[in-house]
Amino acid sequence: MDYKVTDLPVDLHHEDMVDVGGGVVVRFETNGEAKDVYLGEAFTPTVQLFPACDYTFEAGGCSYKLTALFEDKLRVEKI
Repeated sequence: MDYKVTDLPVDLHHEDMVDVGGGVVVRFETNGEAKDVYLGEAFTPTVQLFPACDYTFEAGGCSYKLTALFEDKLRVEKI
């Protein structure tokens, strides 16, 4: 499923993505317990997150927080 900023906060499944604006799309793939997170059209992960770990970034003039969940999900929220 594809989400946009107006849908945030959202818990992404591995086949989902969210367009946060500024040309940045957030998606992830599961790598064992870890989540390989891709920002934009990168072919290599921007960051690898383990459950309960988070990562913040800016896109389109806004700040966002990504949190790896114990389930096969990644929480995306605007901060």
